[in-house]
Amino acid sequence: MDSQLIIFASLVAITVGVIGMLKETIAPLLKRQKARKFSLLESKSDNRVDRYLDKLSRMLPSAVSNNKDENRSKFYAAGIYNSRLADAYMPIKLAILVGGVLAQLLVLSDLTLLNQVTAGALWVIVVVIVPETILDRRAKALQQKISEQLPYVIDLMSVCVQTGMTIESSMGHLAKEMKGFDRDVSQLLTKVNSRSRVIGLPRALDEIYEDVPTGEVRSFVMTLKQSLQYGSSISDMLDNLSSDIREVRMLNLEEKIGKLSAKMSVPLILFILMPVVILVAAPGVMRIVLGV
Repeated sequence: MDSQLIIFASLVAITVGVIGMLKETIAPLLKRQKARKFSLLESKSDNRVDRYLDKLSRMLPSAVSNNKDENRSKFYAAGIYNSRLADAYMPIKLAILVGGVLAQLLVLSDLTLLNQVTAGALWVIVVVIVPETILDRRAKALQQKISEQLPYVIDLMSVCVQTGMTIESSMGHLAKEMKGFDRDVSQLLTKVNSRSRVIGLPRALDEIYEDVPTGEVRSFVMTLKQSLQYGSSISDMLDNLSSDIREVRMLNLEEKIGKLSAKMSVPLILFILMPVVILVAAPGVMRIVLGV
């Protein structure tokens, strides 16, 4: 029993050590990749290696990081705004990891050592990777949701600006009014409004794109920054931007609908055409085989 416990502890230590080494190895590359990704003046890189490297950066380093600011940012991006839960994330993960290993020692004691080591390795992988995958999926779903709601927010902001409000005051007003029916958009506007008082509105707008790096948000940020820089009419630009975003989303929807015919051809051939061919050809084939 003691030897098995030592083996499992060594396995956990080796796994965490390998992940930590990967973190230290790719950290410089990841920093440069993140700087390129979040720049509003450069386009996204289409390099497949960079995309894989960025995906690895979100999974492995953050899986073993106990940095509270990093965990809070990760939970905030996933739509979980409870900072206490973010601070307790790593202790809870570690407790589940150790508890699962001890439970396997008790339950799987009758198995061979190789099977126990395999089960322990699978448990370590599940505990380390699965929570990160869930948070990443929630973050992507939240980004998609905010992008879909953005045209309505732009319309409301345009109305507020036309009544005489500034951009900052309109964001603060919309954050309060939308708190009851869209908590995520309200939280984003509240963050922008509070950060603009500290670092200025242009940099606060850049942080929006860091939180929600989508094309719609990029257009929204660039429009507001252009209006602040050149003093152009913000209400007309917001109206045009809202209509452009809706038109682009409609074109994307039409493109997806146009692809349905090609996608439906595969199940049509497999589940309709092939059975019909079999039903038609089966009697003749049976006559030939049976010699009737």
